[in-house]
Amino acid sequence: MRTAVLASGRGSNLQALIDACGNGSLPIKIVCVGSDQPETVALKRADTAGIPTRVFHMSDYPDRQAQEEDILSWVRENRVELLLLAGYLKVLSPQFIRQVAFPILNIHPSLLPAFPGLHAQRQAVEYGVKVSGCTVHFVDEGLDSGPIILQQAVPVLAGDTEDTLAERILEMEHRLYPEAVRLVALGKVERIGRQVRILQ
Repeated sequence: MRTAVLASGRGSNLQALIDACGNGSLPIKIVCVGSDQPETVALKRADTAGIPTRVFHMSDYPDRQAQEEDILSWVRENRVELLLLAGYLKVLSPQFIRQVAFPILNIHPSLLPAFPGLHAQRQAVEYGVKVSGCTVHFVDEGLDSGPIILQQAVPVLAGDTEDTLAERILEMEHRLYPEAVRLVALGKVERIGRQVRILQ
């Protein structure tokens, strides 16, 4: 399955996907990686893996719509069949979502629907929950609101800070995201409305 990845940060989830492709456990081919940040580590990780990259920096466009039209052209030119968001910090517009004819997946560092948006780990610590975790979901027109594919709980420990909790959740993300992508690529994910069923 020809796959594109959009990332904004250090790209550790991208690296987990690249590694899973490299060891044969993930039946996709990452054909391109894009970012809205020209100096992001994610692009360097893609370059090291020999994956073509593109930068979609907002300053190069008159508005958000023009930026998203360029991203849309990019995925079409690369004949993409699956789009993965890996720490991509921009919310894709409803117009973009409606024009894409293939699945878009995202991973979020909380047990959705709890703590959507930015700083989910900080929200969890400040709220005082005892369990947090991560969620892989389909992207829809809302904010971290798409149908849930897989979730994994991570305990919130006494004395946890945003950073310590984030690191433990990130370790789980690196396992959960490749597994969810594997299931989607193998056709083992059935989506009916908001319900997602994993087929045996």
